[in-house]
Amino acid sequence: MQSHYDAQLKDTVRYLGKTLGQTIKAQLGNDWLEKIEKVRIDGRSSFQGDTDASTNLKETFKNMSDSELLVVARAFAQFLNLGNIAEQEYNAGLDVDASIDSLFSHLDKAQLSAEEVEEAVGKLDIDLVLTAHPTEVFRRTLIHKHKELAYCLKSIHHEDLTDAERNRLETRIADLISQAWHTEEIRSVRPTPVDEARWGFSVIENSLWDAVPDFLRDLDERLKNDYNVALPIDSAPIHFSSWMGGDRDGNPFVTAKVTEQVLLLARRRAAKLFTIDLDRLQVELSMNDCNDELKEIVGEQYEPYRALLRPLVKRCADTRDGIADFFNGRPNDPSSWIQDNDEILEPLMICYRSLCDSGLEVTANGLLLDTIRRMKCFGVHLLRLDVRQDSQRHTDVLSEVTRYLGLGDYGHWSEADKQAFLLRELSSKRPLFPRCWEPSEEVQEVINTCKVIASHSRHGFGIYTISMASEASDVMAVQLLLQEMGVDWPMPVAPLFETLDDLNNSPTVMRKLLSIDWYRGYIQGTQFVMIGYSDSAKDAGAIAAGWAQYESQEALVALAEEFDIKLTLFHGRGGTIGRGGLPAHAAIHSQPPGSLDGGFRVTEQGETIRYKFGMPSLAKRSLGIYTSAIIEAMLFPPPAPKDEWRELMTAMAAKGRDFYRGVVRTDPEFVPYFRVATPEQELGKLPLGSRPAKRKPTGGIESLRAIPWIFAWAQTRLVLPAWLGSMKAIEAVRQEGNSEKLQEMRENWPFFQSRLSMLDMVFQKADPRISEEYDNRLVPKELKHFGEGLRSELKEAIKLQLDINGQSDIMESDPQGKESMNIRAQYLEPLHFLQIELLSRLRELDDEEHDATLDKAMMVAISGIAIGMRNTG
Repeated sequence: MQSHYDAQLKDTVRYLGKTLGQTIKAQLGNDWLEKIEKVRIDGRSSFQGDTDASTNLKETFKNMSDSELLVVARAFAQFLNLGNIAEQEYNAGLDVDASIDSLFSHLDKAQLSAEEVEEAVGKLDIDLVLTAHPTEVFRRTLIHKHKELAYCLKSIHHEDLTDAERNRLETRIADLISQAWHTEEIRSVRPTPVDEARWGFSVIENSLWDAVPDFLRDLDERLKNDYNVALPIDSAPIHFSSWMGGDRDGNPFVTAKVTEQVLLLARRRAAKLFTIDLDRLQVELSMNDCNDELKEIVGEQYEPYRALLRPLVKRCADTRDGIADFFNGRPNDPSSWIQDNDEILEPLMICYRSLCDSGLEVTANGLLLDTIRRMKCFGVHLLRLDVRQDSQRHTDVLSEVTRYLGLGDYGHWSEADKQAFLLRELSSKRPLFPRCWEPSEEVQEVINTCKVIASHSRHGFGIYTISMASEASDVMAVQLLLQEMGVDWPMPVAPLFETLDDLNNSPTVMRKLLSIDWYRGYIQGTQFVMIGYSDSAKDAGAIAAGWAQYESQEALVALAEEFDIKLTLFHGRGGTIGRGGLPAHAAIHSQPPGSLDGGFRVTEQGETIRYKFGMPSLAKRSLGIYTSAIIEAMLFPPPAPKDEWRELMTAMAAKGRDFYRGVVRTDPEFVPYFRVATPEQELGKLPLGSRPAKRKPTGGIESLRAIPWIFAWAQTRLVLPAWLGSMKAIEAVRQEGNSEKLQEMRENWPFFQSRLSMLDMVFQKADPRISEEYDNRLVPKELKHFGEGLRSELKEAIKLQLDINGQSDIMESDPQGKESMNIRAQYLEPLHFLQIELLSRLRELDDEEHDATLDKAMMVAISGIAIGMRNTG
């Protein structure tokens, strides 16, 4: 069966490539098609090690005009797009129940009781936090075309198609590929935070709206069949939050006004979707048999269910239309809008109970149950909006007001004095902020954000996350600001520990907080803590960051147990290895024991949202992977590491940190090399996500965001941040006589296994040969040795990885994943050589010179490589 699917995938890729070729031929003529085909053949041969083919590529691109380079860049970027769509459709066609099958197989082998399984399922609390992507390369119009194309590919594989049906599908596929070719793939302007939020809403509407109830239905049936356990009707094991429109850390475009607009747009989208659902329900529930509960509410109605549901349809429609009127400046009555979930959920539950009491369980468990589960998952706010802000911005507010009141500068006080002041003000019945005070613009913006939170329902919000939190006062300051602005409910405030020092210090900070009586009363037994993966890896390298994250979580779990609170760890993972990216199952099983007891909260970023949740079948599969992994981790927790493993891991982390920082922070040649060897400077010209690439426009490496930092290295295939120092550290402790311990850790400790697994994927994506081509053309002679040293370390790291794993080749344990990467790598080859030519031409221009065609070709090449690598940042 697997070989059939592999053959089908390759056939689909060839078919799409041929169709794209016909599109190019129709527009540009056969000569152009032959040129591109020659580049493709040379690219494949170059990837296979043919140096003559590599030379041919260089000469071909050197002799092309700027506009010709743009055409070739577009052709290969489009083909890689099509290859990804084919693979997505192929993955979606795999058994979406495979992860659930695997889960129940493990449960059966363990001979668990129905009570044990029911308890684990009852604890399920998966919160997927959708975030925008600062290096998102797709325009929404192309995403729509790709979704349509995936649907056609799914349909065309049906064996019972008639010739006429197949012909219509092939014509539609050709049409969509032509549309994409004739569409500008690069945005002319950056998306706004509101644009990003709308994109997130569309993912829910087009995929998750159907996938969530379908998945829960499948899970429920398996539980009933295998264990006679039913998923509670009103349970919400899966829900969604968002940072889009709420994450203002370093993004000046996310204002209080934007946050309010996004909140209302989300409510409008939810009202639109529930209007459709409820209207379908009131059409279907035409029966008149009902129980006394329903009869008492609607009276002697001939069609009692419709009598109950019709007003709900109108209320949802009024909400949808009323919010539209509000945005258009037309009169509207917000009191007619749906305000909270219970306004819809309670009538639906009444209908459900009545149908069951009337012997109509089959109808109760149809569309009605799906709508109930959608309401529990999405609610009338569609998703819960998080707010994120840098801790310094809150300090600035309090500093400004204390100076105005003649109390001194809050920002210069000791931590003890800050805490004493905050506790005093939190307990005070008088307002802190004077009515006649006129704050600065930056301070007023923070205040306005808190006012927006106060003026909207608590059910529309998730948590308030504080970046760069390093002290207990950072958390209490937010709670004071929220209280001062009228937030009368305990909004969860989560410190984000992201640098190495902050991670190591997190247990101390949280102990100080939890030791405060007022604070424990405020949190009502529930605490959120966010663990940062991006900045810690950028700060100290992957191995040191990974161990700091693990130890921090261990200590926080123990602290939560000591203070008897429910701790929810919020994982700020990204799609890439350098940002904590791992297959979901491996990532979850590498967590410390007990870290999932308070639920599982994780960020899902731009591109990974598409790959995991872009189509209903993919979404169901991803939800199954998450659910099965979490249930397994709760029922069969990973072992706590032995003391000797800890000692060895601590030694490796310290060595890895020192090796990494010795290159990135200490070596004076590193920054000059980075600037010329990668397209980091050119990345700034891409109109990608709404957030600037740097926290400070004039800053250096330290101010560069973790995501574009990784993006730049991925473009040249050195993928430096994901591996630098890691294998060198492992080899250093191995040389000290620890080979057997390392082997034991690899075989028995999921955390260490995950480190090696990540490196396996990194080394498959890395290509020292391609990195060298960038250096040969772009790096000055006096810096070339620096790149040679890095590539030498990369090659040595790969050898060590194979030796430790007992492998003869990278990704031996995942041949399908390796084949997938290799197929794309053949088509990436020409884009790398083309990008090198473009970089060389762009850097020959004077500072004031500007070439629109070169700029556009560079943007297409950058996005094409990102597409082929299947990740940006």
